Amino acid sequence: MASDVARPVILWFRKDLRLDDNRALHAACASGRPIIPLYIREPVSAGTGALGAAQAWWLHQSLECLEKSLRERGGSLVLASGQALDVLGDVIRSTGAETVFWNRRYDPPGIVIDIRVKRELENQNIHTMSFPGQLLHEPSKLLTGGRTPYRAYTPFWRALEKSGEPDHPINAPTRVEFATSSPKTERLGSWGLQPTRPNWAKHFPDVWSPGENAAHRRLDDFVEDALHGYKDSRDFPSKPATSMLSPYLALGLISPARIWHKTRGLTDHIPAEDIVHFRRELAWREFSYHQLFHFPKLPYDNWNKRLDGFAWHNDSTLFKAWTRGMTGYPIVDAGMRQLWRHGFMHNRVRMVAASFLIKHLMVDWRRGESWFRDTLIDADPASNAASWQWVAGSGADASPFFRIFNPVLQGEKFDRDGDYVREFVPEISELDNKYIHRPFDAPPATLESAGITLGKTYPKPIVDHAMARNRALTAYGATKDAA
Repeated sequence: MASDVARPVILWFRKDLRLDDNRALHAACASGRPIIPLYIREPVSAGTGALGAAQAWWLHQSLECLEKSLRERGGSLVLASGQALDVLGDVIRSTGAETVFWNRRYDPPGIVIDIRVKRELENQNIHTMSFPGQLLHEPSKLLTGGRTPYRAYTPFWRALEKSGEPDHPINAPTRVEFATSSPKTERLGSWGLQPTRPNWAKHFPDVWSPGENAAHRRLDDFVEDALHGYKDSRDFPSKPATSMLSPYLALGLISPARIWHKTRGLTDHIPAEDIVHFRRELAWREFSYHQLFHFPKLPYDNWNKRLDGFAWHNDSTLFKAWTRGMTGYPIVDAGMRQLWRHGFMHNRVRMVAASFLIKHLMVDWRRGESWFRDTLIDADPASNAASWQWVAGSGADASPFFRIFNPVLQGEKFDRDGDYVREFVPEISELDNKYIHRPFDAPPATLESAGITLGKTYPKPIVDHAMARNRALTAYGATKDAA
């Protein structure tokens, strides 16, 4: 076992795969001890790793980038599989480490594991130190005047604003002292995080560059090119008007404090309303984690129990058509195909597609939440669940159930020229703007001229909007009567 002078410390990476603004890393460096960087691939049943297949691809790329950053500073990342406590125990025994540093996680499975790890290690006289970094606020501390969790977004936002500016982000260290010898590491390629045949992620690199350096470039480009006008432009999916930072936040390739800090002092050339609106979107993620922390069953139980008795239809054929982007409603289909091709969907279209599944097809929101978990590279246990419940009308401060998006009008409003639909639904791209969002209303001659045969080259609507709307409202009314 190592002498006390040479005893290393363990830096346990989780969803904080960065060196910039990493408080656990900063504290580990300040300890004066050599550092063993460690990433543990916990069992899928633990519920703490990649949330689905698309995010597993992103995790592989992100770990490669983290390894490269560590090597540039003379270190390397130790990869190990197993239960966190078992792996940590093995590393501690083989290295003589007496301290473990990590940044906190706020998902329910992660909290349970971390509490147990901390208790068991402290019982063995192994010191543990945890730090904030995944959020701008601590959910256990930001509470109402009555010391209860916030149930509505606006009061939460006001409280977050009043709590003061987040701590100034800490720059990545230029020098890190790493342990000269480390435990044997597993090979990242052996983890099977990337698809092979078929390679359904082949188009992901067209859109996404992994790593914290790419995250900072994305943030810089957004502030320079898209933050001005953000409030009005962010709802239009064909415009490059959103930050596209959510995948980087999901695995901690950039911290929310770094993003927040980047928006300071810009009002001399960017309207304050754009900055505030962007910050409010960042705060929605915070509110989602606030809900998940205080209501751990958020991903699978209705926050509002009134929807417990709703008569879902759960038609598997209709659900499959939705997942494939073959509903006959172009804006919905474009969103679902963008999701499959890029592991991402524009936020406005996410709301439309989710509303369509829940209210037009009457498929349980939990099935949609599960599909998004598996297909989004920015899958997030809090934001995904909270947003699906918001659309379903079952969540905290949710959109009312009777707010049922008309997919045709949504397309015509937010994709007026049809550019988004034409990109992802090319088989109807020859239609003019009048019919691009309603091909089922186009005259036969117009369809023929555009090379479209409804029901063959492009599906007819799988459900009639007016009928579906009335059916959903009737079902909701019955639930209300039974409440």
